[in-house]
Amino acid sequence: MNVRKIYHPAPPPKRKRVAAYARVSTGKDAMLHSLSAQISYYSDYIAKHPDWEYAGVFADEAYTGTKENRPGFQEMLSKCKAGEIQMILTKSISRFARNTVTVLQSVRMLKDLEVDIFFEEQNIHSLSSEGELMLTILSSYAQEESRSASENVKWRVRKDFKEGKVSGMSMFGYHLVDGVLTVIPEEAEVVKAIYADYMSGMGILAIVKKYKKQGLNMSRSGINGLLRNEKYFGSMVLQKTFVNNHIEKKKVINRGQLPKYFVSDSHEAIIPKDEWDAVQEEIKRRAEKYLNKSNPKQLYPYSSLIRCGKCGANYKRKHTAAGMKYEKIVWICSTFDTLGKSECGSQQIPETILDGLVSELGGIDKIYEITVPEANRLTFKLKDGSVAERTWQNPSRRDSWTPEMREAARQKALLRNREKVNQE
Repeated sequence: MNVRKIYHPAPPPKRKRVAAYARVSTGKDAMLHSLSAQISYYSDYIAKHPDWEYAGVFADEAYTGTKENRPGFQEMLSKCKAGEIQMILTKSISRFARNTVTVLQSVRMLKDLEVDIFFEEQNIHSLSSEGELMLTILSSYAQEESRSASENVKWRVRKDFKEGKVSGMSMFGYHLVDGVLTVIPEEAEVVKAIYADYMSGMGILAIVKKYKKQGLNMSRSGINGLLRNEKYFGSMVLQKTFVNNHIEKKKVINRGQLPKYFVSDSHEAIIPKDEWDAVQEEIKRRAEKYLNKSNPKQLYPYSSLIRCGKCGANYKRKHTAAGMKYEKIVWICSTFDTLGKSECGSQQIPETILDGLVSELGGIDKIYEITVPEANRLTFKLKDGSVAERTWQNPSRRDSWTPEMREAARQKALLRNREKVNQE
């Protein structure tokens, strides 16, 4: 009996889809050159491995390295979740992210998806047995590197402040030329007119409306800051604000935490000093008059936390329909509230909705900013560097009725029916 052997060739092994991630310089030309060089490098590197398939290079500008909302990074994660990437190459932990929490959260998420990350400088594979332990240690060094770089920048800026030097400053009426504030004549005329308007008795809101009609879009806080800014009489106070830390990078007002520096006669004045002083006295007089007539301003949990995505103004708390059946507390854009829908078509948010969403995210202590980009959508920036998106819907009026309101409505209907029967 003859036995015939049949051989089936084994299918070729499926190639692993490999991508690369990089953070590149912020300068446009430098960024394009660096990105081109890295695409070429990683294309050649992946081509040397016959079992690998090129899945692209994803990149973000260098200044986004400590934040979770990097567009290139997010696109890469999306492709990983879709099963389009099985391995990521990156130069180092500090290039992947400089925040320890961000590194470990991302690595663990990708580990659950069975996506390996290879850090070239450290020669570590995240899916290896020792990978997470080494990453925990090394990413702490990466975060310290970020902190050190931030402190170096702060030291240089503060050294310049001590010497009366400024850089990167922009303000209405001036532009910076070789480190010196130089007058822009046409804008200077507007500044003078605003000071004159205020001294003639016009309020901040009236000034805003006047110049909006002329095409100058300034907010109430913008006009208020313009009237108080010492630079208009030719001197400067430096370090009015500072960046809180290298993770959040949030600018905060200097209320004595750091020294301020006064530089007299640093540049050409637009407003004479005596006129500027007169405006400060008028601001003080109006403030005292207002305080004598009104209750002290109250601060609420969401004060200065919610920002309008349309105009950039802060949201404020408002009590609507007081004493009526639809009474409620809402948060509303300051521009919309003072200037109307024509200036900002934003949406008010019931406080109960905010409370529910914030509780869902772990409480208000976890949040440092809420943005309202469009109707029924909120963006929460958390203190750990992550970003959360939430949508919501207004409850119907029927759902907002209390049992007492329902009973009152029933009694009114019964009364109307009786009156109708009696008339017949």
